[in-house]
Parts: sequence; structure tokens; C-alpha cells
Amino acid sequence: MDISKAQCSDCTRPLQITRMACPSCKLVVEGNFEVSPLARLSVDDQAFVMSFVRHHGSIKKMEEVFDISYPTVKNRLNAIGAALDQNFAAPSPNLYVLEQLAHGELTVEEALEKLS
Repeated sequence: MDISKAQCSDCTRPLQITRMACPSCKLVVEGNFEVSPLARLSVDDQAFVMSFVRHHGSIKKMEEVFDISYPTVKNRLNAIGAALDQNFAAPSPNLYVLEQLAHGELTVEEALEKLS
């Protein structure tokens, strides 16, 4: 399922991620989590961006990999850039807390307290 496009089957509004779980240790974190602007792109556009980065931004290599012309690569990049600009928002205040938790700078209890 493409979570960035998931909609409520009742009202058709976008669904929101509210729970994350570790399948290994079973740790569960609940809250309101935002999907990054890159994750909001279609799967095809995400693959295009990943390929572009992997090939160090070489349009010539993108032409070869996707068998498309230079103008098509440029148009696709422009469209993706416009979509990212449209989706761009300031990072969630929760992001810093979650990063601290991921780096072991906070305990789970401290993170939960800050997220409340």
C-alpha cells in the first residue's frame, strides 16, 4: 500500500500515521507522524529520484537508464521539483525528539514525555 496516498474509506480524507512498531523488540511508539515530502511522491517518482541521486545527478546517465531524451529527463525533474515544493512544510517539532531517541540521546520515557 502506498501510505502517502492512503485515504479513509468512509470520508476519503488522507489517513495519518499514528503508530510505529519495531517487529524485532516489539517497541511501539504512538503519536502523529508526518510522511516526508519524498514519501508523498508516487513510487515511480521516488524511483526516479533515487536513480538520479545514485548516478550523482547525471542527466546523461538518466537518459540511458530510463531510455528517455534529455528534455524528458529535465521535464520529469521539474515536475518532481514542483511536487516537492508543493509538499514542503517545516519539519515537525516531533522530528527532533525522534532523532534524539534514535541516537540514544533520550530514553523512551523522556521522548514520550516530550512528545506529550
